[in-house]
Amino acid sequence: MRLPLPPERLKKILVGEGLVSEDRFNAVLKEADRKNQNVLEVLIAEKIADSKYLNDLVAKALGVEVADFSVKSLDKDIVRMLPEDIARQRQAIIFNREPNDVYDVAMVDPSDLETLEFLTQRLKVRVKPFLATSEDLNRGFSVYGYELGQDFKKLIEENIRASLSGTAKTIEEAAAQLPVVGIADNILSYAIASRASDIHIEILEDATLIRYRVDGILYEVMSIPKTIHPALTARIKILSGLKIDEHLKPQDGRFRHQIVNQIVDVRVSVMPTYYGEKVEMRLLESSQKPLSLEELGMTATNAKTMHDALASAYGMIISCGPTGSGKTTTLYALMNILNRPEVNITTIEDPIEYNMKYINQTQINPQAGVTFASGLRSLLRQDPNIIMVGEIRDAETAGISVQAALTGHLLMSSLHTNDAPTAIPRLFDLQVPPFLVSSVLNLVVAQRLVRKICQSCAYSYEYGPELTKVIVDQLTLLGIPKESAKTPKILYRGKGCSSCGMTGYRGRIGIYEVLEITDRVKKVIADPRFDLTALQREAREAGMKTMFEDGLEKVELALTTIEEVLRVIRE
Repeated sequence: MRLPLPPERLKKILVGEGLVSEDRFNAVLKEADRKNQNVLEVLIAEKIADSKYLNDLVAKALGVEVADFSVKSLDKDIVRMLPEDIARQRQAIIFNREPNDVYDVAMVDPSDLETLEFLTQRLKVRVKPFLATSEDLNRGFSVYGYELGQDFKKLIEENIRASLSGTAKTIEEAAAQLPVVGIADNILSYAIASRASDIHIEILEDATLIRYRVDGILYEVMSIPKTIHPALTARIKILSGLKIDEHLKPQDGRFRHQIVNQIVDVRVSVMPTYYGEKVEMRLLESSQKPLSLEELGMTATNAKTMHDALASAYGMIISCGPTGSGKTTTLYALMNILNRPEVNITTIEDPIEYNMKYINQTQINPQAGVTFASGLRSLLRQDPNIIMVGEIRDAETAGISVQAALTGHLLMSSLHTNDAPTAIPRLFDLQVPPFLVSSVLNLVVAQRLVRKICQSCAYSYEYGPELTKVIVDQLTLLGIPKESAKTPKILYRGKGCSSCGMTGYRGRIGIYEVLEITDRVKKVIADPRFDLTALQREAREAGMKTMFEDGLEKVELALTTIEEVLRVIRE
């Protein structure tokens, strides 16, 4: 994100306002450069000033106003005067038309005269710049999403017709032809526009099915003629550097795809199935920076507990949950907090999902003898302060991890358990003695991801006794007295609109339970007659809220629906 003011001018303003000293600003500037972030983002993240106050200061200095709009208020015809690719590239969105035929343009950098001149010449209208954050613009860009997807579908259908009328004799020739290239590009571009995390290309008896996973849910997008499947698969293999003549063995690869100014890392898995090869592509935005704990959805209380655990120079922090629950994202957020010049952070992962600046990341490679256990042994000779092990899968990795944490290293990893307390018996199963678990463990966080209500079509409603009973039954199942839980009085859901693809949901947020390993919890863990129920009771007395309780709070805040919370809790 561009900085709308030169750093020296911004420093003068902030120092003049008494927000920071010159030394503090210079330190923040270095931190922003180290994290590849905008200095304003770092100021907000470190709570030196809030976003609105900083925007007002910058806007005043530039002599412009702050853009004020919601997705609901945007006129789609006005927004679409500027094509989405140009809007994203220029970081600008038209959000209003004034009575005198002047069009208001929200911009990250209202002082960008070249862009203002470009807009004036292209649109043949007068424009007035307003200051906006990148978050404001991203919300505005959602207006493009649904219709853009329909356009991609039409393009794919046109390319399919062109491909079927071609003269290619071999898979290699077909993969090199423009129609197949266009189909592959459009499938990827439509997925990115739809905010998909995964693309599934599945060959059936009579067709090839394209499905996207959006906000954790798989949706059927389209089916294409089966005859084009070999050429499409070959095209993806070529992009990924895989063998196009290998059809009987699984293959893994990756490549980068760029749409306008957005670069996406694509992780590819090809697997032979009954009717042919199935392709799965995981989309990872390469420019995405790690989120803060608050941005992930943690309450202030849980975030403080996490920060307290990170202050320890040694010990273990475990993230728990099923596949796809956001464990790795949480571990990356923790590493980002700890990422400072004076510490050496090393990781062993499978795979490396995001490249983090100043962190030494290693991917396991069993064929080369690099497993979690062997890789962990090797990186202990790299003088690490902080270690992240992607997952503790076996007793050997568990044993080495515990020894590393006991010998002056802060080690973070993940386990597949349903909640925070059950991580303890899982470590016992991995042959870690109870006395070592109680000595080395600092904190356990369990989580799930729930879909967020689309704020463009959200509405409230009152619920009846049937749903009240469902909530009470779930609380009882968790051993939580109804009177001690905060149950929502009014519920919310989304009607479905173009911003969310008619689903009523847009984006995801985490629900968490954070188990702090207090002295009393340590005693329960180390007890030879270990009892899980006693641990759960002690955890609650120490202040732990279950994921269901955390979810209920997010329901009351209109962040998600009760149906979503119940769905992920019962998985």
